[in-house]
Amino acid sequence: MKPVTVYDIAKEANVSVATVSRVLNNTAPVKKSTRDRIVELINKYQFQPNALARSLSKKETGMIGIILPDITNPFFPSVLAGFEQEARNKGYTFFLCDTVSTNGDSKEQYERESQYLSLLIEKQVDGIVMIGGRINLARPSVEMVSEVVEISKRVPVLLINGHLPGQNIHSVCVDEREGAELATQHLINLGHRNIGFAGGYMSMGNTIQRVQGFVKTMERNGLKIRKEWMLNGGFSVEKGKMFMNHLLSLPERPTALFCANDLVAIGALKAAYKAGLRVPQDLSLVGFDDVPYASNSIPELTTVSLKCYDIGKYAADQLHKMITKSKVSKKMKIRPELVIRESTAPPGDYRPNGPNGIFR
Repeated sequence: MKPVTVYDIAKEANVSVATVSRVLNNTAPVKKSTRDRIVELINKYQFQPNALARSLSKKETGMIGIILPDITNPFFPSVLAGFEQEARNKGYTFFLCDTVSTNGDSKEQYERESQYLSLLIEKQVDGIVMIGGRINLARPSVEMVSEVVEISKRVPVLLINGHLPGQNIHSVCVDEREGAELATQHLINLGHRNIGFAGGYMSMGNTIQRVQGFVKTMERNGLKIRKEWMLNGGFSVEKGKMFMNHLLSLPERPTALFCANDLVAIGALKAAYKAGLRVPQDLSLVGFDDVPYASNSIPELTTVSLKCYDIGKYAADQLHKMITKSKVSKKMKIRPELVIRESTAPPGDYRPNGPNGIFR
């Protein structure tokens, strides 16, 4: 059966193609009786306008490309949930491009970013969002930066929680340094003086900001920062276990640990439990991000909320304004929020050289 076209609808309704187009796109008033007749035919034939034809006439595809480094990290789906809701309300769908490397090779990941950037331009998307990857590097290569800058001249590009040094590309970010200050001050207010930091990569801007917030708050309160308690090298649950096991092997250990993200905190929590420590009686833990796992762990995790869902919604709205050439600020900064749950408490009876070398 031959597909019904807009011309067929116009002919049977005895109107012009332009009138049918106005009804389909709601771009101009149409007499109610005429509109009803056209809508009845559209429903009768279950007519769907051709997306390619619409893109040629309106110079829009209704598609947004999203590039991220690892969909299995719960932070990213939380952001995408807010983005998808707002984008769908504005009539967009999106291509999801996951650049995760099969063997953890960062070079491969950045090459995939480049491939996806080219592919999205080829697909004629209306805009591109980048989360993680090269935009989190403290010192990305000149080539990495220039590639995104050139792409941004052809299509609107928005960065979420990242930036490119020396460039003024649109972004939506949470103040991660402030978030780290909130977490550290919370532990200090509880009475902790021996506090460690675990997680992240010092090659990444987000880790640097969190460490800076931690260090600044410790120094402001006149507290010593112990280098042996400053651990980095990953954002995963497994890394959290490794960090905690390392701390447990030291002759002196912190009474509280601020983790670079919730996954590291959950790994640390598990290792602490297996070593016979009680959280928070023997050890206080604070995470970062407030992913769904944080409120479902036992004990529930005190953490810094980056308001993932809100970031996604704001990002979709910002990108829509960029696409429609509406007035929009270059930088949107969102304030984080400390969420106090069950994993933090005042320090208990701590004896570094106690029985079995553990907290009591």
